[in-house]
Amino acid sequence: MLSRSLARGSLTTLTLALLLLVAAAPPHKDGAIESRRPYTFPPWDSLKRADRFVDRDDYERTIGDQRFRLERVEYRSGPRAVPAYLYTPVTPPGRRLPCIVYVRGSWVVGDIGWQLAPTFHRLAQAGFVVVAPLLRGSDGSEGRDEMGGADLDDLMLAPRLTAGIASADTSRLYLYGESRGGMMVFQALRDGFPARAAATFGAFTDLDSMISADTTHLEPMARQIWPDWPSQRNAIAERRSVLRWPSRLKVPVLLMHGEADPQVKPGQSRALAKAIRASGGRVDTLFFPGANHTLRGHETVRDSAAISWFRR
Repeated sequence: MLSRSLARGSLTTLTLALLLLVAAAPPHKDGAIESRRPYTFPPWDSLKRADRFVDRDDYERTIGDQRFRLERVEYRSGPRAVPAYLYTPVTPPGRRLPCIVYVRGSWVVGDIGWQLAPTFHRLAQAGFVVVAPLLRGSDGSEGRDEMGGADLDDLMLAPRLTAGIASADTSRLYLYGESRGGMMVFQALRDGFPARAAATFGAFTDLDSMISADTTHLEPMARQIWPDWPSQRNAIAERRSVLRWPSRLKVPVLLMHGEADPQVKPGQSRALAKAIRASGGRVDTLFFPGANHTLRGHETVRDSAAISWFRR
């Protein structure tokens, strides 16, 4: 009996000690970088149909420029670790640099560092640090990408993420979004993201009308991304359609679009520009004749326009 009592007492003491250790452990801090490692670029010939995304010469120039490094990091967003890319100078610049937060397109993605690196390279050559959240659910991370739902939290933590980068000036942040990333740029601005200016290309601005115009392809996709789309269509569209709340964009916005974009019609950007002007906001537009959704073949002009906009 005595030995059993002693054993129970020892277990109780051990349990209490473990609980105290858990209570004393520091909580995960949202936005804090938890891991970082150098990105390994795959050889061009190992990539399938890479020229859909980047030019070979552009890719080779990017990976051959030893002045900059691409890293894959993970940072805390609530209960999960979210991946992101960092593109920074190898040699400390001696002063903190303005930071572009780049928001990628598409829904769930895998490793797309090699696709985005040439864009990052152009931005870095112009004197910017680049941070690019991949968002939850992508590249093997936890969570579900709701395309503008709870995953917006991952983007809103980018200012805290940049605070962990020695070369980044957190007082000079800019947002640059591609396609769905453009939609999330608008949401971030609506919710108070501290950006000085923003630029987008191929962004949709009115989700409901875009899907209504192409029910054959986009309606099934909407049901896959948002299982409750049939019953919650208006609420889902309201949250993701800047055209319904243009007055909430308080910083200068540059809207770029391909005139031959088959996925998001250029009229979406034209309608938003008109609405922003009507609400007293500052906006500029740049349309590319014959260009597609990502402005393929016009990347240098596209990124130079964004850089000029941010500098202004």
